[in-house]
Amino acid sequence: MREMLEGKLARYEELERQMVDPEVASDASRVAAVAREHGSLAKLATKYRAFKKVSEEIGELKQMARSPDPDEREMAEEELSRQMAARERIWAELLDLTVGGEDANRARCVMEIRAGTGGDEAALFARNLFEMYKRHAEARQWKVEILNASPTELGGFKEVTLAFEGEGVYRELQYESGGQRVQRVPETEAKGRIHTSAATVAVLPEPEDVEIDLSPDDYRKDIFHASGPGGQHVNKTASAVRLTHHETGLVVSMQDEKSQHKNLAKALRVLKSRLYDRYQHEEHEKRARERKSLVGSGDRSQRIRTYNYPENRVTDHRINLTLYKLEQILAGDLRPITEALIGHDRDELRGAMGVEVK
Repeated sequence: MREMLEGKLARYEELERQMVDPEVASDASRVAAVAREHGSLAKLATKYRAFKKVSEEIGELKQMARSPDPDEREMAEEELSRQMAARERIWAELLDLTVGGEDANRARCVMEIRAGTGGDEAALFARNLFEMYKRHAEARQWKVEILNASPTELGGFKEVTLAFEGEGVYRELQYESGGQRVQRVPETEAKGRIHTSAATVAVLPEPEDVEIDLSPDDYRKDIFHASGPGGQHVNKTASAVRLTHHETGLVVSMQDEKSQHKNLAKALRVLKSRLYDRYQHEEHEKRARERKSLVGSGDRSQRIRTYNYPENRVTDHRINLTLYKLEQILAGDLRPITEALIGHDRDELRGAMGVEVK
């Protein structure tokens, strides 16, 4: 954790230097990106800087406490007690800010929802999840933007990509990554049998332009005609965009906008988010898995939650949480689940990292 905090503080101070750099100041888009990243790091970085300052003062006071002068020793010991308490408090606040991982304080993220097994019913479930997250975002006063959607003829989604922006966005939504399933009787089921369908959710922190260096030489751009449900063409002009990243093979397609330039801009946002997510996972795998037991790991292959309609039940399998509030949760009230998940992560993190303050 200390290594991560040092990295965040170093990045914050580098951004501070960039904000007064005339070369950066002359580029409006770069200034905006630097300012956003600087703002997203501010709370954590300044808190850690305060922690380091207090730690330095404690070191000096410990030296003073060994002074041959009894008055100086007494003064140092009194101040040392106060500063030790202050360091404990700041460390606890740092732990809370760190819950959810290195990107927890990002104010922007991308969510991809894809229908899994279950055919039309899975696509309808993907739509239910889309509406749940959209309502939750509205209640939290976050900005929501639909980047891309592939609707079905029955009103579901094969897949849908959303962008969220606001305080606490990634800290909360990252816990939604994983496989989710629904158990219910479909409207088309004549015999009243319960069917199980699935969807997958991926939540990716959205990096700033200055964090991911991506040039047109790094990807292939293909242009094609947009199509609607069932595959019929809905756009006579070739405005849809497909990007293929040469190094990783990642592919992103966008077709919602009538403008090729707008689709390209959206596709680049998603590609950068996927690249950042991939690089972060690779970096984490190189380290000892200090957060292995934490629930916010973002493993998309893991089944995280079940929505059972007949029992009005939602179960989060990672922390064995069961709530009989299915209607409220699907209506966008994710707070009971989110608070429980963050609380579990906080307890695990305190247990694993509490010794570092010593």
